[in-house]
Amino acid sequence: MTSGDTSPSGVFTEHRGLLFSIAYEITGSVADSEDILQDSYLRFAAVAPDTIEDPRAYAAQVVTRQALNSLRSAQRRREEYVGPWLPEPLLTATDGPGTDPSAEVELAESVSMAMLLVLETLSPLERAVFVMREVFGFDYAHIADTVDRTPASVRQVAHRARDHVHERRRRFTPASAETDRVVGEFFSAATTGDLDGLLRLLAPDAVYIADGGGKVSAAKVPVHGAQKVARLFSGLARVGLPEMTMAAATVNTAPGVLVYSHGVIDLVFLFEIVDGLITGVYAVRNPDKLTRFETPPLP
Repeated sequence: MTSGDTSPSGVFTEHRGLLFSIAYEITGSVADSEDILQDSYLRFAAVAPDTIEDPRAYAAQVVTRQALNSLRSAQRRREEYVGPWLPEPLLTATDGPGTDPSAEVELAESVSMAMLLVLETLSPLERAVFVMREVFGFDYAHIADTVDRTPASVRQVAHRARDHVHERRRRFTPASAETDRVVGEFFSAATTGDLDGLLRLLAPDAVYIADGGGKVSAAKVPVHGAQKVARLFSGLARVGLPEMTMAAATVNTAPGVLVYSHGVIDLVFLFEIVDGLITGVYAVRNPDKLTRFETPPLP
């Protein structure tokens, strides 16, 4: 139950972290999530307050429905997406400015890139049910009312989604001083062309996935294997990095690097690290997904 102001603005202010997280974990898009919250607020405000028994639960229900509609529409667009599709990166901690969304994410592990990519393999209904039940703990009756299914049907969907996620879930180490050290050594090796140094930091089955959305150059297919990933990054030394600056950040709870070219955001790297070795590198270059990183952090 909401403990404070039960007005629409009060409810959405108090529970913004929960509501933003629900929308983001269902859609994988920061921009869509903020649009969903705005639309949901208007829908919530249009309902007579005395008809709402639990404002928090009702707001979550409205947001979930809008996020589910948004995801269904987005999935049709993603069928025509050029190259791999990655979720829009979310700045979850940094020493620089622009950390607003980070304070609005309640359960950090659930917004990891690894988790979001697994959720992307679920159907929209399975994803919404999984997020509401497994991440936020809503009861089956509430979820059933939200997605217009019976509680028995929702139990089946939840069980299927949970099994699917657990089978495909990847291990990862959240950002820490140790993971920052690994990433720092990786870029030092990359910018000096130290192929052996890169190989020492990469797991044998490491994968590199880039999302350019067909708007900028990026690998059209994932790059598998330490040797291939190392060769790709060792090329940085050959092409050089003119007028490029890098800033460490925590992105989707993982160690990340923001890369700016001539003061303009060029890409965001996220690193998946297990037992001190890099198992996955994600590079988001689609400019539509980088608008929140336009201003370089202060040195």
